[in-house]
Amino acid sequence: MVQAPTQKFTFEEYLVFDDGTDARYELVNGLLVPMNPPQGIHAIIAGFLFSVLYRYCEKQGSLVASFSHGVRTGSGKSRLPDLVVMTEAQSQAVLHESAILDDAPLLAVEIVSPDNPSRDYREKRSEYAARDIPEYWIVDPQQQKVTVLTLIDGLYEEAVLRKGDFLKSKILPGLELSVEHMLKGRSQSTTQSDE
Repeated sequence: MVQAPTQKFTFEEYLVFDDGTDARYELVNGLLVPMNPPQGIHAIIAGFLFSVLYRYCEKQGSLVASFSHGVRTGSGKSRLPDLVVMTEAQSQAVLHESAILDDAPLLAVEIVSPDNPSRDYREKRSEYAARDIPEYWIVDPQQQKVTVLTLIDGLYEEAVLRKGDFLKSKILPGLELSVEHMLKGRSQSTTQSDE
């Protein structure tokens, strides 16, 4: 297990920090917080959503989907969402430097980990709202729900979706996703469907 340093870091020190491992860290109030390796379902959902968002962005031509860009959420804070959708200009701005966006992406997606659900539901929600991220999806395979947060006048309006519902993005026109497919991490069922 990786032991995070206990001293406080500035944002600039965080950008160049290298502990010689493949460990990933978020910066929370100046402290490095290691990100645990995801569960299998987390990785499957992230891969599925990335492929859907990537295809959508390719059709738009001016948007980029990424699973490795971070977001600066304050002077001593930086988060690593599971997925982001950003403009082409944002992507180009960090092309040859640390992939931490200094301004808000269009969309942040977090897949809830069972070790700390309040991080996604409370901490990141308030940080992403303060950062003016227009849309934030919380995909929760444990609770079998997807929470869509849309920024209106500085606060998130919340819609909780379950199996049978469809997510219709307000920030990505024409994007519609089955919540059931999102929670499974695939478009097809593994069982034979009735014809």
